[in-house]
Amino acid sequence: MQDKNYTMKEAMIFSQRIAQLSKALWKSVEKDWQQWIKPYDLNINEHHILWIAYHLNGASISDVAKFGVMHVSTAFNFSKKLEERGLLNFSKKENDKRNTYIQITDDGEKMLSDLMETYDPSTNAAFSGVLPLRNLYGKFPELIELMSIIKNIYGDDFMDIFERSFSNIDKEFNVGEDGTLKKKIEKEAEPV
Repeated sequence: MQDKNYTMKEAMIFSQRIAQLSKALWKSVEKDWQQWIKPYDLNINEHHILWIAYHLNGASISDVAKFGVMHVSTAFNFSKKLEERGLLNFSKKENDKRNTYIQITDDGEKMLSDLMETYDPSTNAAFSGVLPLRNLYGKFPELIELMSIIKNIYGDDFMDIFERSFSNIDKEFNVGEDGTLKKKIEKEAEPV
């Protein structure tokens, strides 16, 4: 038997604390997320799939399931709906016929950019809930402990994709004069 440096009581209290806090936070986040994407006739899984396809620049359905924290059949079925709407393309690789891959289309990328440009923090309960901490400390919480827990559950690959998506937003979007996010205009390649 492995030596434990915690009691069963501590373990149960921690497990229940994180379960109840996660459920409460998720309920709020889910409501905010649904309201944000509702005008685009998307559900949370569809939006998350578009997000993953964009940031992975093509992904297998297995990758979508892994990074979207969803079952493979859920990833496939919602990806299929997005393909029917012209937001994703399906393909097989010449050297890998077993896996199905998705690629975001220009229309899908446009929708995702529009969504980011219409984000309104004042309608987001989690954001509003953290503002007193930001006002007190001058920055948003980094959530390092939570990220460490997630990393220990889902692994380094998950966290790498997680961080890449936010790095991509930082590189690809600016704040416009009106205070909203604006996708940077890519410079056209000049003829040689």
